[in-house]
Amino acid sequence: MAVKRDKPELLAPAGDMERLKMAVAYGADAVYLAGTTFGMRAFAGNFDQDELYQAVRYCKAHGVDAHVTINTMPRCNEVKELPAWLEVLDDAGVTAVIVADLGAFRLAQKYAPHVQKHISTQASICNYETARAWHDLGASRVILAREVGLAEIREIREKTPPELEIEAFVHGAMCVSYSGRCLLSNYMTGRDSSRGACAQPCRYQYALMEEKRPGEYFPVFEDEKGTYIMNSRDMCMIDHLDELCDAGIDCLKIEGRAKSAYYAAIVTGAYRHVLDDVWAGRAPDPVWRDEVEHVSHRHYATGFYYGQPGQFTENSRYLREWQICAVVERCDAQGNAVLSLRNKFSVGDTVELVGPDLRPFQWEVTPMEDMDGVPLSEPRTPQMRFRAKLPKQVPPLSFVRHAVELSGR
Repeated sequence: MAVKRDKPELLAPAGDMERLKMAVAYGADAVYLAGTTFGMRAFAGNFDQDELYQAVRYCKAHGVDAHVTINTMPRCNEVKELPAWLEVLDDAGVTAVIVADLGAFRLAQKYAPHVQKHISTQASICNYETARAWHDLGASRVILAREVGLAEIREIREKTPPELEIEAFVHGAMCVSYSGRCLLSNYMTGRDSSRGACAQPCRYQYALMEEKRPGEYFPVFEDEKGTYIMNSRDMCMIDHLDELCDAGIDCLKIEGRAKSAYYAAIVTGAYRHVLDDVWAGRAPDPVWRDEVEHVSHRHYATGFYYGQPGQFTENSRYLREWQICAVVERCDAQGNAVLSLRNKFSVGDTVELVGPDLRPFQWEVTPMEDMDGVPLSEPRTPQMRFRAKLPKQVPPLSFVRHAVELSGR
């Protein structure tokens, strides 16, 4: 008899405090973050010790779990520092640590006994025997390798203890290597992808050069047999959440700790609304599904969920069709708002407003003023605070955005 499971947890990235607050406001059940060491996103803002305590307190105040990554493969000179950091995490009250290294797992059991242990996708869990082995060692959750297909996930769910939670990525960047264990970045740039510093050389634009013709570059074309160099699209499973729920996945994870606060907010909000609709048996509102097209992304695909994804040879560049103008700090019932500028826009522009539980709507920008009441037709100073009369009340942390063609004036 199948075990009736709860609605999957929606787990969002939090590269720094701003992104954490956005993810929480836009509907995350949990966030994952890292300290200044032992995390796989060295170029995210990350959290020092004081910021970590602040982040955990903020999450608890909003009923959101905080997971902390310790998913690098620490070297001998680093592992001696791990016990002290684990004790900090235990004292701070984080919900879980995400580990990939067996030694780090053992240390977490000893020095963070009150914290759940989740096994990172970096551990390359591809089958039910490995999942069961980690459970036997004391793990409460496994984060499956991104190469695992939907049919395999169903089998893993059926053949593992029901109390072992299964987490899977549903949105974001996809490494061309095996669950992110890639040596290409090390070789080409000296930046270690297994220590959070990947230069993403799998997404460079490559050409061929014949050794006796230096400086002559030949593009790489696809033929009927598929001649390719490397490429990588972004995963997007928002149209398939019903199947993921049916497969018994306990946690849906959004990649992107190094992405912007806008990305964390909009993608989290989109998955929040679609997941809630799917779980309630309603047809998802296409407005929210469309929101994943409003962030910077590469062409979308479904990863390995339905078999080998094949090759995409058009290009791997980002699609950037929308730009943030401002973030709403506060807004009263009459629409009188204080905003913080991100990119310039002008009176008379047609922009969109979108926010937590706020369907996007258009606004033709009306006259604005600075905080001293001086009229503004176009705020110009980045991060400057200014006032505007919006068409209606909107929640804090709502965005004003416009299509990129407006920003090129």
